[in-house]
Amino acid sequence: MSRPGDPSPGDPRPGRAAASRITPQDLPGWLRGPVEWVLARWVGRIVLRTVAGCVRVEVFDRAMTVAAQFFTSMLPLLIVTATVVERDDDGTVSDLVGATGPASDLIDQAVHPSNEAAFSVVGVLLVLVSATSLSRALTRGFAVVWEVSRPQVGLRSAWRWLAVVVAFVLAVVVVQNLSQHARVLPPANVWPAALSFGTDLVVATFVPWILLLDRVAVRLLLPGATVFALVMAVLRPAADVWLPMALELSSDRYGPIGVAFTYLAWLYVVAFVFIAASVLGQVVATDEGRVGAWVRGRASMPG
Repeated sequence: MSRPGDPSPGDPRPGRAAASRITPQDLPGWLRGPVEWVLARWVGRIVLRTVAGCVRVEVFDRAMTVAAQFFTSMLPLLIVTATVVERDDDGTVSDLVGATGPASDLIDQAVHPSNEAAFSVVGVLLVLVSATSLSRALTRGFAVVWEVSRPQVGLRSAWRWLAVVVAFVLAVVVVQNLSQHARVLPPANVWPAALSFGTDLVVATFVPWILLLDRVAVRLLLPGATVFALVMAVLRPAADVWLPMALELSSDRYGPIGVAFTYLAWLYVVAFVFIAASVLGQVVATDEGRVGAWVRGRASMPG
């Protein structure tokens, strides 16, 4: 029995399966003309199929799941990073996540361990457990996006789960720390933005590639990764202004639970962009037009 997200038998291009559900024949007569006009044009075709893909993937529900799993996976790793690695007084968890003011003090007090050695062991164990949940959620999501069968779960896949979470944490730590050093180089705002863009591009390409066991070629993943990096290049400066203020306000009004919900709200936005960009990238890569053919090149479609 086939599962949702699995390619239909004999379908050489799984990406076409979702697009084939939107046909003028399935619509009322008065609507067929406009739909045919839209589908005949690249932009209209991409937009319409992306919307259909987001509905098929259930992007809102899936983004919430990924955001929650991301929160429970990232925080333990950040705590381990700030605790195990010897850092100066400015190297706290709140610095890694970008919190300031009362929210910064609240986070540092909440995660400050009484015994660093014991905390490190517990932190590593939490990372291993949370890596499984986050990676599984992402694997399910990308399998549905690309309409391929989900990779079999086993011990051989455990290193991939952990690699994904470590890649996310390294991205946060590298961007947060290197951006501070890059600001001293003129022009001050260009290098941090370029660093963030490059990191987002690499992570958004690496994560689905490794979780789907190389079933989707890197070339096919690049359009979605590029869209994600471009959108985050716009959202990140806005978040740099909004997030510290929101954290401080949430901390004053609701305490730790307010800080947690604020971070979850931001992570939901990031997860939504991540999944929606993946859907758009899949639509572009599987489109029958010239752009899709150029993206595919000699890369074979997943099957």
